[in-house]
Amino acid sequence: MTTAHVTAAAPAPASLPARLDALAAVLGDADDPANPLGDRAVLDADERGEMLTAGEEALHAFGLNAEFVPAYLGGRLTRLDHLVDVMRAVYRRDPCLGLGYGASSFIAGVNVWTAGDDTQRRAAAALLGAGGRIAVAYHELAHGNDMTRTEFTALPAGGRLLLDGRKEVITNVRRADALVLFARTSTAPGSRSHSQLYAEKTDLAADRTAYLPRYRTTGMRGVQLGGVRFDACPLPAGSVLGAPGRGLETALRSFQITRTTLVSMSAGIVDSALETTLRHVRARRLYGRTAADLPHVRSVVTGVFSDLLAADCFATVGTRALHLLPAETAIHAQAVKFFVSQALLDAMNRLSGVLGAAFYLREGPAARFQKLLRDIQPVGFGHAARAACQVSLLPQLPLLARRAWREGHAAPSALFAPGEELPPLDFGALALSAAGRESLGTSLAAGLAAMPDGQGPAYRLLRRYGEHFVRELTRLGEDCAALDPAELSVTASPYAYDLTSRYVGVLVAASCFETWRRARHSGTPFLSDPHWAAAALYRLSTPRGAPPRTLPAPLEDALWERLSERHRTGGGYLLLPRSPHHHPVGTPGRQQ
Repeated sequence: MTTAHVTAAAPAPASLPARLDALAAVLGDADDPANPLGDRAVLDADERGEMLTAGEEALHAFGLNAEFVPAYLGGRLTRLDHLVDVMRAVYRRDPCLGLGYGASSFIAGVNVWTAGDDTQRRAAAALLGAGGRIAVAYHELAHGNDMTRTEFTALPAGGRLLLDGRKEVITNVRRADALVLFARTSTAPGSRSHSQLYAEKTDLAADRTAYLPRYRTTGMRGVQLGGVRFDACPLPAGSVLGAPGRGLETALRSFQITRTTLVSMSAGIVDSALETTLRHVRARRLYGRTAADLPHVRSVVTGVFSDLLAADCFATVGTRALHLLPAETAIHAQAVKFFVSQALLDAMNRLSGVLGAAFYLREGPAARFQKLLRDIQPVGFGHAARAACQVSLLPQLPLLARRAWREGHAAPSALFAPGEELPPLDFGALALSAAGRESLGTSLAAGLAAMPDGQGPAYRLLRRYGEHFVRELTRLGEDCAALDPAELSVTASPYAYDLTSRYVGVLVAASCFETWRRARHSGTPFLSDPHWAAAALYRLSTPRGAPPRTLPAPLEDALWERLSERHRTGGGYLLLPRSPHHHPVGTPGRQQ
């Protein structure tokens, strides 16, 4: 039975707006010093290096774990974009709660939903439904992202498996009620010697299990990172997720979901940081006027807004692709992780420059910024490093050049309609390789040909830079088709790695252009306004290695106006404005 089949027959969970309203009520006003989930409490917990206990209790009462469980198993997970929206609200308030209470169990659970049998899925769903935690143990520090060199074993012995070795840097390993373990289950060479296991703690012998000391971190201070060591610890042979030897395949499919959605959740951190920065520059007076009136400040903040919109647009398209184009997301997931993580990190660094000395203060109106700046750092290397995403993309480029880029198929229009309906998610439909199929990048040429008539600099820039990225894909096709096979591995030259960066740029440009073009009849005024898309493509065309381009005055003025409106209304700074009822960082527009 496929996930799509069982999901279709399941009772529908509460609507997304209703869940966001309930979550906003749980989180309360961030500016209220008496709120046990407010900024003051979050910062105090960070100073102690602890999880915010009141926050965990509140999220348990809200039933956040249900967001990670497919609806056919009694949870609320029907759409990944809805999960992202819920988790962004948590990340805005406290990224440690987002990862340490929520996303870590989601990462583990996806492997169970992807490969587990009915008994394993229902056991994991029941555990999460009761407020339990599941930790996923992939990594060994000696091998980093190279999972094929895993030394941790779960070898057959007397009708059982014996766990031997250690796993490190695991979120919630000590606090979890169950573990998903990546282990070598055969001594034979090759990738089919690894499996994933689902083990509830009650099945693990305490005298054969030892927890390693906690790892202390600069960011995400409250997240409990640790390790575990097993010494011939028996486990039922039926603990394997899926067929034995398919653990790496399960992980690669699961990564397509988690790499896309986790980095998209982290956009909530920059959303919150931008709000903090706007409050600061509107309150601070310099040279007889507010800092927000200074041209340089406006230019930097507007540029960050533009880049955040582009990152959100690409992440949203990538998330919708998991439902609509599962055969192609082996490409999209790597590209989303690679681009969006760097865009978010760069945005935070530029905002810190606007705040000046205030960005590292741990008290006062802007105190939460320094925590957000520290907490976002793992977005670039957590779960998978950006370089690992390039390594995964690189060998796929020559086949894309020979097949997808020549055939020029356009992606379905639903891919570019954020918020619109999606088909059920089918975990089993995710392909290990795109096999030369990819329709997002080639959508730009068709979209440009169908571009509506319009007047003004935004339209002219959209057409100019749309044409630029269409030509770029043509050049990429020529360059990638000529690649030497020796350039398709981790030993590739910087030139080869740069091809992946160029290709990702085309994918982002196509996402922004087509989301704008197809929004004319969407009833969403912001999406159909050409200024944000023109700004995105203009910034994306910055030569590699150069500072981001300052926006032309017409684009900067238009985006500053929209940014200021979002600040006044509490609509947030992501692609789709949110209801003021969902504003999680205090009263909209209020100065601290």
